[in-house]
Amino acid sequence: MANNIISVIIPVYNEAENLSELYDRIKKTLGSITDSYQIIFVNDGSKDDSLIKILSIAEDNPKVFYLSLSRNFGHQIAVSAGLEHCDAECTVIIDADLQDPPELISELYTKYTEGFDVVYAKRNKREGESFLKKFTAKLYYRLLKRWVSFDIPLDAGDFRLISRKVVKAINKMPEQNKFLRAQIAWLGFKQTHVFFNRETRKHGKSGYSYGKMLRLAFDGITGFSDKPLLFVSRLGFVISIFSFLLIIYAVFSHYILQVTITGWTSLLISTAFIGGIQLLSIGVIGEYVSRINSNVKGRPLYILDSTNIGVEENNNS
Repeated sequence: MANNIISVIIPVYNEAENLSELYDRIKKTLGSITDSYQIIFVNDGSKDDSLIKILSIAEDNPKVFYLSLSRNFGHQIAVSAGLEHCDAECTVIIDADLQDPPELISELYTKYTEGFDVVYAKRNKREGESFLKKFTAKLYYRLLKRWVSFDIPLDAGDFRLISRKVVKAINKMPEQNKFLRAQIAWLGFKQTHVFFNRETRKHGKSGYSYGKMLRLAFDGITGFSDKPLLFVSRLGFVISIFSFLLIIYAVFSHYILQVTITGWTSLLISTAFIGGIQLLSIGVIGEYVSRINSNVKGRPLYILDSTNIGVEENNNS
């Protein structure tokens, strides 16, 4: 039985300037819902004063807890660490950049009381983001939706509320390459959404570079769809047929038409084309092999440096 009604998990990476306002707004919102709550900050190897700010907040409020990871393990793993340590009937995941309004938690909780296990925040507008980022995100999630065998909500990030049984189910998923929004969608359960307008980041800059977003995109595809492998195998089959027909044509031209195909251009083009396809195929297969390799190693998902959750137990271990 959970000890709290609601828990809020906040992954933090270099968000020192946002934490005070974020905490005040979350505390006020939770106070309007219930007095039985907990706030868990997960410091994901921040290089600024984020941890100092978190420690200060935790000292003033016994309902505030923190997990400080030994280094930057990434957003999805930081959230996963929070999910493993939360203790509430329902849990909210929200970023620390103030782009997702904490006041929306009240609406998420209202939907939860109506019997929904997952209530995700769906974006009407995304202020302060480049056209390229919005376009690529929109294209990617629509492509992913077509490739997977379950329904993934569009225009929604990690900002959502999930029930205790969803948290328990996620914690049973051992994979190293986390993609939580797809994992939650894969679980099923009763889901709904509320709409909101995503605000512009107030301070600092996003820790999600295009490289990290590309990595997350690959994790989403390779973790929940085998379509890339099917594409590679079918492409190889088509190219094999094409090459076989080309060989027949070359033999026919030489012996029947008495015309020999000459020239380095056609040879180099076909070689480069086949070589590119081979590298692409090896790369796709390599992504799946890499996932297998990561999971076979059996390393812990993250390393905890310090926390105020179960302090006595951690000191004795």
